[in-house]
Amino acid sequence: MESPKTLLEAIQYFSDEQVCIDAVAMMRWPQGVRCGYCDADKPYYLETQKRWKCRSCRKQFSIKVNSIFEDSPISLKKWLPALWLLVNCKNGVSSYEIARDLGVTQKSAWFMLQRLRLALRARDLASRWAAAKAEQLR
Repeated sequence: MESPKTLLEAIQYFSDEQVCIDAVAMMRWPQGVRCGYCDADKPYYLETQKRWKCRSCRKQFSIKVNSIFEDSPISLKKWLPALWLLVNCKNGVSSYEIARDLGVTQKSAWFMLQRLRLALRARDLASRWAAAKAEQLR
């Protein structure tokens, strides 16, 4: 399926946890999964536990390790529709709207929005920094 166009499609699309894991993995590691602890490449996936295991350090890690989702009891089924709303609403989105649309408390929605905005800002700054470095090299 292609990317969701409406909130209803986004909620339906991200209702499967494996789809959420795959989507976050593609955003986080476009060149392939890397260990969350030692940054080694090509860990193997433990399908029953929905985690990876590193071939180098032998530690297991989930998609949430070293990310904005770490230490959050909120499932990816709620995080990704919230990200979709944040990115696709041209006038912005409030924590009350996220709480109402996704069935979480306003406090949880505020927490989610803070982390998502921080991640988007960091990614934007990183891309601007890379563009500036490329410009300097010319």
